[in-house]
Amino acid sequence: MKKEVTRKVKRIDTEVDKLRMRRKDTDTLKVKENVFDEPTLKTLYTLSNKGIIEAIGGSISTGKEANVFLAEDNEKDIAVKIYRISSSTFNSMEDYILGDPRFRNVRHSKRDIIFAWTKKEQRNLVRAKEAGLRVPEPIVAERNILVMEFMGNEGVPFPQLKDYRMEKETAKEAFDTIINYIDLLYNEANLVHGDLSEYNILIIPETEEPVFIDMGQSVTREHPRSIEFLIRDIENIARYFKKYGIREDPHQLYTTIRNKEPKNEENDL
Repeated sequence: MKKEVTRKVKRIDTEVDKLRMRRKDTDTLKVKENVFDEPTLKTLYTLSNKGIIEAIGGSISTGKEANVFLAEDNEKDIAVKIYRISSSTFNSMEDYILGDPRFRNVRHSKRDIIFAWTKKEQRNLVRAKEAGLRVPEPIVAERNILVMEFMGNEGVPFPQLKDYRMEKETAKEAFDTIINYIDLLYNEANLVHGDLSEYNILIIPETEEPVFIDMGQSVTREHPRSIEFLIRDIENIARYFKKYGIREDPHQLYTTIRNKEPKNEENDL
């Protein structure tokens, strides 16, 4: 079975090579060894058989707990986020898991936590999109793999906010949109991003519209540290945009968001 699965993944990987898609990872073999363990290969095999993934290629990004790869379905580019089971730790997850009611009935093995975390990111993206934020549209979550909309053009991801230079007028518009997204996330989706900064906001160059990404750690309002995370998110954005001469008071922004009447809270995964 393992040899069959490996052949399947190599085949779809070869298809990406034939399409000459960009490969940003200079050490592909090392990435494969760290990410594509046997259970992950089997899950990719399942998703491929279902027609969800037709081809998978190079790494788009590498985070503390997950790798994101460029892939294709039968029509377009997609993104495949794989949470590493063998090499991940709970260090960066623990603050967001403890106190989140959506983890209340999850067994505390590494595998089960990661599976729940993957499903949680899918649900967070759904709720954010429904609230009016621009986020990658999730397609499916299967075990430790999240398949979602690729945010980019022709195989090239949209730039991170930290790498995109704006005019001051455009920067103010982007800042206002980001603060509005934080507001919508909190008061409409009942969520706090929890790790918001210039590193996990993309900018669509054509429209200079912000896109929120990396929402696996996002917590519900009833999480005991949700206010702390909300304040930190606002402070991070206010700090970054000072470079454009925008000097909004984080406390005032926080107070405005907090004083709104939220929708009913949900605890679903």
